[in-house]
Amino acid sequence: MRTICFYFQVHQPYRLKPYRFFDIGDDHHYWDDFSNRSIMRKVAQKCYLPMNALLLEMIHKYDGAFKVSFSMSGVYLDQLEAYAPDVLESFQKLVATGHCELLNETYAHTLAALKSKDEFQSMVKKHQEKIKKLFNGYQPKVFRNTELIYSDQIGAMVAEMGFDAILTEGAKHILGWKSPNYVYCNSIDPKLKVLLKNFQLSDDIAFRFGNKGWEDYPLTTDKFVKWINDVPEDEETINLFMDYETFGEHQWAETGIFEFMKALPEAVFSKTNFTFSTPSEVAAKIPPVGKIHVPIPISWADEERDLTAWLGNDLQDEAFDRLFEMEELVKSIDDDDIQRDWTYLQTSDHFYYMCTKFFSDGDIHAYFSPYESPYEAFINYMNVLSDFMIRVKEKISENKASQLN
Repeated sequence: MRTICFYFQVHQPYRLKPYRFFDIGDDHHYWDDFSNRSIMRKVAQKCYLPMNALLLEMIHKYDGAFKVSFSMSGVYLDQLEAYAPDVLESFQKLVATGHCELLNETYAHTLAALKSKDEFQSMVKKHQEKIKKLFNGYQPKVFRNTELIYSDQIGAMVAEMGFDAILTEGAKHILGWKSPNYVYCNSIDPKLKVLLKNFQLSDDIAFRFGNKGWEDYPLTTDKFVKWINDVPEDEETINLFMDYETFGEHQWAETGIFEFMKALPEAVFSKTNFTFSTPSEVAAKIPPVGKIHVPIPISWADEERDLTAWLGNDLQDEAFDRLFEMEELVKSIDDDDIQRDWTYLQTSDHFYYMCTKFFSDGDIHAYFSPYESPYEAFINYMNVLSDFMIRVKEKISENKASQLN
């Protein structure tokens, strides 16, 4: 079996509004509703709606031989319900074909797997319930952690929850001489299959496609198929993992990205011996060649493929630690507003905006951030967190008072 596995991450955070020190204790609504709605509608028109329509056309054209998979965060699905029900409907049509797989992830697009097993499991279960509700009882079999963050221990937690496979980055410092084009298994619990991103071929589409300075520009289907055919015959799966916003948002329609994707299946079917498969099909049909050892967490971000996009500097670590100090208190409170804000404040993007890297990675962080600087992102987040702490403590005091009465 020689196959290509397409996986797309679909996520939009709930962005915080500008929140001043003087708002603490007075203003309990933290979210920039206007920006969140306008960004969702903009990306819907540029990416989600046209690309979903194209994928649906391709699935029908090739009678299900072309397949894709998605992981949509819970906070993204919340925004679809609020701002873009037409996009949600288009995803539902894709899933209804039976040739589009949905993956499980954490509801909040959270980094909880690095801090709290209880909260991690809670966020996974909450996401399962959301998928089941919106997609006619759908139950994912494969897991994808926030930003493909993975370690041996995280894999063991995922295996414990009953998943067949997990997706992560084919990081060079982990693989060494090994290829990402095989199926591996978790080193602690070998029943969990591990599918690795082929970052070279994935990033040719996701990052380099429209770069006129790239030595291989322009990327054509003939060129891409040649690279696929150059993969050694015994390497069975090419995992192409990328942000869904690659199509139309990061790579504008003018680059020809939609035409490239429309032509790719025909080129693959006519000029290679590859098929297309979903992650669960890859995990079921291809046996693992061995264990993959990842003692320290990896991700798919930045040159290092580690956690430093979100954690590691003083700003990020301080914000992350202060947030999770409240975990037990928040869990003791039965209040929908508190629970909603707790969920949305966990989203990894808040910590991504606090990254202080320079050079090319720093440029990427700045591109995605609504703030002028990482320090502004930190101050705004901590102001919100200070108000949230006050609300949590007040709610606990109210509960204790009512119990005494």
